[in-house]
Amino acid sequence: MSKPLAIVSVINDLVTDRRVHKSCMVLHEQGYDVLLVGRALPDSLPMDERPYRTHRMKLKFTKGPRFYAEFMLRLASFLKKHDPALLVANDLDTLRPNYQLATKRNIPLIYDSHEIFCEVPELQNTPLKKKIWERLEKQIVPNLKYCITVNQSLANWFKEKYGVNFRVVRNIPDKIKVDRIKTREELKLPTDKKIILLQGAGINIQRGAEEAIDAMQWVDNAILLIIGSGDALEKLKVRSQKSEVKGGVVFLQKMKPAELVQYTSNADIGLSLDKDTNINYRFSLPNKIFDYVHAGVPVLVSPLTEIKSFVEKYKVGVCIENHDPKHIAEKMNFMLSSPEYNTWKANTKKASEENSWEKEKKVWTDLISELRKA
Repeated sequence: MSKPLAIVSVINDLVTDRRVHKSCMVLHEQGYDVLLVGRALPDSLPMDERPYRTHRMKLKFTKGPRFYAEFMLRLASFLKKHDPALLVANDLDTLRPNYQLATKRNIPLIYDSHEIFCEVPELQNTPLKKKIWERLEKQIVPNLKYCITVNQSLANWFKEKYGVNFRVVRNIPDKIKVDRIKTREELKLPTDKKIILLQGAGINIQRGAEEAIDAMQWVDNAILLIIGSGDALEKLKVRSQKSEVKGGVVFLQKMKPAELVQYTSNADIGLSLDKDTNINYRFSLPNKIFDYVHAGVPVLVSPLTEIKSFVEKYKVGVCIENHDPKHIAEKMNFMLSSPEYNTWKANTKKASEENSWEKEKKVWTDLISELRKA
């Protein structure tokens, strides 16, 4: 007997989206034939081997209105060629084609909103684009039955705006298992300096990276290691060449989780310095926080709602009070020399045990059980 088909849609290139991968794995474990569809980018890393199928569409356009129009048309065409038993749409930019097919064929649809899409910084200075996306969201979301988001603050926001209950599945990564952690020498990292790490697939504007770089001119005997990708990366590289900080910042390109964990585990401090410039950042709880904690690395973070609550609950680090580079440098120096450092590090073990994907994914398994009974 063939397995029921679940098609999971996302707009990125699939490789580094660990949230979507974990969702696919739950569906796979629950007996679905999973097909994950996204797009291929010019700089996409090759797909690693997975126990479910993947498909990456090559598009003519890579950004702007034409890109979104092409993506939605191609996704709609792809979905229509299959006979899914379940559809999963990740974020608003994949929702319309999935909703149209789900409505037409009476297929269950799960909507996983990773953020408040219409409040992302990229839309704040483009009122027409924002209005178009808001109209789409308003037309569809109130009609949805099965919805997920990344934390309780966002779930409360959606409930207040649309009257829809969103279940919470936090961005807790699965713990990456490696045979051993490589040494700094093997990773070509300095052995005579402390390592302050900023990692992520969204190193964009207003996320504190600029101030972290500027802070390094006042930090003693340490480097800032930035690993990942994002819109701000090229400007950050230029900024790091200023005479005051030159040599104090090292950039590495985005990498697969199994490779990234080697570098994370060798860091002394992990950074998450998003600014409270929009509602998404205000309520964010980035998965890198959990990456740091799972690797036993204390954190220096912005005092944003969800992040501050987590850090203060488990006492795994320190919050900054503002984004002045000198203040950030003071906090960095304090953490690196503080007698509390070993306590913060020890506390990451409890935080890691209590915040695991094995526990978090129960929300998914309960939802799938509900779908099967419907």
